[in-house]
Amino acid sequence: MIYLIVMCCWNIYSFLAVTSPIEADLLIVEGWMSDYAVKSAIAEFNRGAYQKLITTGTPIGKGFYLSEYDNFAELTAATLIIWGVDPDRVVAVPTPQVTKYRTTASAMAVKEWLQTSNLKVNSINIYSLGPHSRRSWMIYRNVFSPDIQVGVITLEPKNYNPHRWWQSSEGMRTVIVEAIAYFYTRFVNWKS
Repeated sequence: MIYLIVMCCWNIYSFLAVTSPIEADLLIVEGWMSDYAVKSAIAEFNRGAYQKLITTGTPIGKGFYLSEYDNFAELTAATLIIWGVDPDRVVAVPTPQVTKYRTTASAMAVKEWLQTSNLKVNSINIYSLGPHSRRSWMIYRNVFSPDIQVGVITLEPKNYNPHRWWQSSEGMRTVIVEAIAYFYTRFVNWKS
């Protein structure tokens, strides 16, 4: 039993931080990520044959009175443009204010935006950070299936060592919370 627990702990990060990219029409960047993650997303966007780079994000909960942006989608889109991404290829898709099911709300907002756009989209890649990736991938696949294929690209976090996540409070907090959230989403309620 102890061996099983140790093996689960040893491999949980790599399970949660899955990378499975596909050739995609859109790259969707979760706007809550740090600037280094957004810069990395630009490199991925430039490597791929993407039509658009979509940013998602909920309203900013703190300091929005001091900012011209009131949600992470618009803030991240503006950041991408300042860093050289063609403004015609960046689309901010804000997520409505929700207290739970934020990732589902983001996926639904992107789906609604796609239904009103003139784009023909067969596939998308989600760009996410660390152990949040598997849950984002699962939720986007559920929202877009069967019409649109979904891949995922995971960036490793810089604020803790992902291979020794248990050695920092940030790593422990992030991996444990994301593991619980994944299992809740997978086995209790996929809409979370």
